[in-house]
Amino acid sequence: MMKLSKMHKRLLALTAALPMAAMAQDATQANTEPSTQQAAQQPVASGQLETVTVTAQRRAENIKEVPVSVSMLQHEKLDVILSGGQDVRVLAGKTPSLNVESSTGRVFPRFYIRGYGNADFSIFASQPVSLIYDDVVQENPILKGYPMFDLANIEVLRGPQGTLFGRNTPAGVVKFESAKPSLKGVEGYYNFSVASHGTTNVEGAANIPLSNEWALRVSTLRQHRDDYIRNEFTDGRESLDGYNEHAERVQVLYQPNGTFNALFNVHQRTTSGNSRLFQANIIKKGSNQLVDNYDEGAVFTNGQNYQNLTTRGGNVRLSWDLGAVKLYSVTGYESITEYNSRGDIDGGNPVYGPGVVPFQVETASVLPDLKQYTQEFRIESKKAGPMSWQAGVYYFDEDATGGSDNFNTAGARTSRVVSNQRNKAWAAFGSVNYAVTDALTVRGGLRYTNDKKDFRTIEASGTTLQGPSTINAERHKTNWDLSATYAINPDVSAYARVATGFRAPSIGAPSASGPATIADAETITSYEAGIKADLLNRRARASLSIFDYDVKDQQLTVVGGNSNVTALINAEKTKGRGIEAEIEGFVTPDFKVSASTSYNYTKIQDPSLSVNKCAQCTVLDPLNAAGRVVIDGNALPQAPKWIVNLSARYNWPLAEGNLFVLTDWSYRSKVNFFLYEAKEFTGAPLTEGGLRVGYNWQGGKYEVAAFGRNITDQRRITGAIDFNNLTGFVNEPRQWGVQLKGLF
Repeated sequence: MMKLSKMHKRLLALTAALPMAAMAQDATQANTEPSTQQAAQQPVASGQLETVTVTAQRRAENIKEVPVSVSMLQHEKLDVILSGGQDVRVLAGKTPSLNVESSTGRVFPRFYIRGYGNADFSIFASQPVSLIYDDVVQENPILKGYPMFDLANIEVLRGPQGTLFGRNTPAGVVKFESAKPSLKGVEGYYNFSVASHGTTNVEGAANIPLSNEWALRVSTLRQHRDDYIRNEFTDGRESLDGYNEHAERVQVLYQPNGTFNALFNVHQRTTSGNSRLFQANIIKKGSNQLVDNYDEGAVFTNGQNYQNLTTRGGNVRLSWDLGAVKLYSVTGYESITEYNSRGDIDGGNPVYGPGVVPFQVETASVLPDLKQYTQEFRIESKKAGPMSWQAGVYYFDEDATGGSDNFNTAGARTSRVVSNQRNKAWAAFGSVNYAVTDALTVRGGLRYTNDKKDFRTIEASGTTLQGPSTINAERHKTNWDLSATYAINPDVSAYARVATGFRAPSIGAPSASGPATIADAETITSYEAGIKADLLNRRARASLSIFDYDVKDQQLTVVGGNSNVTALINAEKTKGRGIEAEIEGFVTPDFKVSASTSYNYTKIQDPSLSVNKCAQCTVLDPLNAAGRVVIDGNALPQAPKWIVNLSARYNWPLAEGNLFVLTDWSYRSKVNFFLYEAKEFTGAPLTEGGLRVGYNWQGGKYEVAAFGRNITDQRRITGAIDFNNLTGFVNEPRQWGVQLKGLF
């Protein structure tokens, strides 16, 4: 194993070499070339890239000048990956170091950045990756699955973001921003696609100015897929794996003058269909491959399988321009009024299999009531000068009641456990940017957080619970970050950053299989350096970052083992390091390519940590004297070492429009499904490709296209159940479809 100090030296040497190469390239350019800010104001010539503006530091800034490893998805990139009615899991592998997975289907995504995430499937789970939608944190994992439609962009901020963003951001932030109302005129779009398995995706938006001061934007999404997987337990008379989804968002803008702005947002989501379909014994013993007779269109479930979810929310964003400073207020409210997800977890049945199914497992998760309220006040400086600053206060209040049910082979409920968690937190934060010279800017940030959880079990029927019925946890922490950005020339900048992060204690709900558990707070210290560049007169753009982090007392989730139980534990230390790179550009004015990659190395360091082993698998880790699996030295779950993304688009101008072809490919290397390593529960490398052929006309106002997703139909096991048999589930099948969209 390479020593960490040697890795640092080599990566730092690489970072130092890149600016030298960039300076050598630009040595022949005239000194009169405009700055990045000036260039951004000029019209974009054919074959040039648009300037990318991000809000990684809560201000609109050129992506090149932000001392954070950040990626943005917008415009055609988003349209392509969402064309077949996909949910938020489709973002997995679409930017460096980002993975998204779920064992519950469309409604409960789990995010990982740089290998750092949380595999907890408890309805009270917290995650180190924060998802922020329209400036409001979506803390509960179920809220994180809100559909993607009528979006201006998605930003992925890698590394701790704990000084400027709301809750629990030690791994990073995924930030969604909706398209906003405008006073400029009536406009909008429609987007309709049909695809394999009876899949339809319909979305649209209309922007309507109501007066010189008021504007309205209404957005809607409708998604449907037929039940197309037959249930062999019922001789094929029952089909599964379909869904119906609709979501709406209404925004109202009030802009009476140049000093005050108010944006009102209400939204809702309703989803029904099947939860994740588990398939018993589809993993070949002694390998991570599908069994030879695997039938992707069949399941053998003798239990009920359904999923229903309703969420509603709203937010108010206000801003006042007070001359020397600008004041912001963000008020958010999110609620879950119905969540019920029930499934046959063993994936078969003890009598008919397929294969050996030792015992029946049919469970449901319920969350009938969740309310989340957030409030932030932030003030930022406005005057020109070498120093700029911002400061604010933040408040979070969540009240959630939910639990779990177990059922017998007849479908009757045998036990129910219901709990309530009240989580209150507040924070005060601030940051200062100072331009030391025209080329060098330094930044420092500070945040104090106090977080308190009160957990109690309010119902336990059909089971006798172990341990306490009430748990309280409260922690406070001060986090900080320090960074510097150096403009090597108008087109190339380098940065370095050190940052800390904090995640409050988590409480795992009790079940019929085990008591409630608590994991102490975790902290991270991260080091990062990188370079960002506009190249070849803005015909190309590239970035490179290296990072190294240590997590102390990382919260980990023990899933399964010898029973259907979730338990929280802490690892003494986790280490991570790696590299991320992105490049995009025009080969010719009609041929555009992009590529990105990341390498993530993660390692659990805790010789005392052990977990129960699986029921049927081949464990690769050593066992201790108690027969438990020692996980010291293992990589984190769902943490691929390599992620690669490639895309290319070629355009043929015609007399009345443009014919184009686009292909995109994503790859991730193998992953561990659980904390231990086992031959059967190591996900094999996965490569998925997309193809799109289309025609647009009237300057891109209208477009028709044929598309395919996962065009090679590569099927891989993406998750498993380890406490019963070799049950697993797989990635989405190949899709072919057609799409029509237009602007008005």
